Amino acid sequence: MEITVLGVSGSPRKGATRYAVQEALQAASEIEEVKTRFIDLKGKDIHHCIHCDRCVREQVDYCPAFSDDMGEFYPLLLSAHGWIFGSPVYQMNPTGLIQTFINRLRPIAPYIGKGHYATRVGGAVAVGGTRHGGQETTLESLNNALFCIGMVVVSGGIYAYNGGAVWSRDRKEQGAREDEIGLSTVRVIGRRVALTARLLALGLEHLPKKPDPGILVGFSSQEELEERRAAFRRPREE
Repeated sequence: MEITVLGVSGSPRKGATRYAVQEALQAASEIEEVKTRFIDLKGKDIHHCIHCDRCVREQVDYCPAFSDDMGEFYPLLLSAHGWIFGSPVYQMNPTGLIQTFINRLRPIAPYIGKGHYATRVGGAVAVGGTRHGGQETTLESLNNALFCIGMVVVSGGIYAYNGGAVWSRDRKEQGAREDEIGLSTVRVIGRRVALTARLLALGLEHLPKKPDPGILVGFSSQEELEERRAAFRRPREE
């Protein structure tokens, strides 16, 4: 069973983050039957989400509001078994570029309730120009985005608590290459995303009966999920 891991570099420059995400993908490809795909957001035309909910109302898995580069990414995001989000540190946070990309994931929202992402795996990579320059807070933000989608978010365990963290010394790719300790955490995340995604996919494939979406996303039954949905959509009383 072939597994796909998708890496996303959220840097507006071609440098350390692009290199780090590709290193994570290279490590992911070491796992048996895993292939990788890569999205570089540098130079991409991605409009801000205006939360118009046209995608939800029209029940489409793309954004009908804008004809920009985001349209090419939705099929990759839906088909991948694992995601690795990478960003340089901007004021102790991810870049506006990758945050805009994340905000535009609204069209995949219906798939969350269907349990599609309950067995998908996410991981994060952050690159800082200084040793303690916000990698931890950037990773937290990226991981939180993955949590919102309902994915299984992995860490690197005792050596990479909440993701891969690189110190580039603000020297772009060369700086990242020289941070072997940081790159080791990046590779751990790549392997863990790939292996966990493969284990979950194979486990789901071999279950005698596939669980209902309600069970997959953590509710006691499909009925409880539908009740929660109905309550959420019910207009609030004035």
